[in-house]
Amino acid sequence: MNYQFTREDVDFYSKGTRCSAWLYLPESDTPCPIIVMAHGLGGVREMWIDRHAEHFAAAGYACFLFDYRNWGASDGKKRQLINVKHQLVDWNNAIEFIKKDKRVDGNKLLIFGSSFSGGHAITLSVRRNDIKSAVAQCPYTDQWATIKTIPPIRIIKFIPYLVGDLLSCLTGYHPVMLKLADPQGKAALMAEPDYDKFIARIPEKANFRNETPARTILEFLKYSPSRYTKHVEIPIYVAACLKDTLAPAYATIKCMKRAKNATIKEYNCGHFDIYFDEFFEEAIADYIDFFNRTVK
Repeated sequence: MNYQFTREDVDFYSKGTRCSAWLYLPESDTPCPIIVMAHGLGGVREMWIDRHAEHFAAAGYACFLFDYRNWGASDGKKRQLINVKHQLVDWNNAIEFIKKDKRVDGNKLLIFGSSFSGGHAITLSVRRNDIKSAVAQCPYTDQWATIKTIPPIRIIKFIPYLVGDLLSCLTGYHPVMLKLADPQGKAALMAEPDYDKFIARIPEKANFRNETPARTILEFLKYSPSRYTKHVEIPIYVAACLKDTLAPAYATIKCMKRAKNATIKEYNCGHFDIYFDEFFEEAIADYIDFFNRTVK
């Protein structure tokens, strides 16, 4: 069934900071299952993930898509800062907020995360007991698998940025910024051969800045969602991109096989390809089918 839907601008608060979200509501006589969603590393809600929400809403699911604090349309004084602990708190506050909305069925709570937020979807699947099922698209799962993809010369280039940024903590918040995406060989978190395609396809309307404080590097060292996978008991769908050079598929597949009720599908594409064209169409149909089977 192809539902008509509306999109509302909604604000909620996370640790006193206003976070901005879009609520997608299908036209339905009864409250719909709710999918809470957030983007990956350095992304904002206008960067393709809103297309996922539109397809979910047309399939009869309410969606709550939010920007993390300090990112996009959300407030926050430490702009562009990526902090795992803060992002997980934002997820929890987003969930608690939208579950209270009587227009959605808070007892049918689902989550969708992509890339870095795909790792959060895995973590939250263990930490919360109210999530019915989850989808993790090209998820970040294992810090060492990701670190091994970074050439040593690029790691060396990170050092002055990181030292300068950490020293800035002593003098107030005057961060030393590192690019999120740049060509191979550059000092960027995602220095990929197809970065130009990634940058070129960012919508003009997106509130996106291609930078983050260099201390973000340390977030990778201390965060590994793979440690939670053996404790995941809810149905979880994992989309592994076989040509992924940021979140290697072999590590994702290996750790997710430890989950009790995981559906793992391999897509013959790169990390960014799954957001577009035929790979997107295949994946979104798979996600909707999975949610239909596990919830509806």
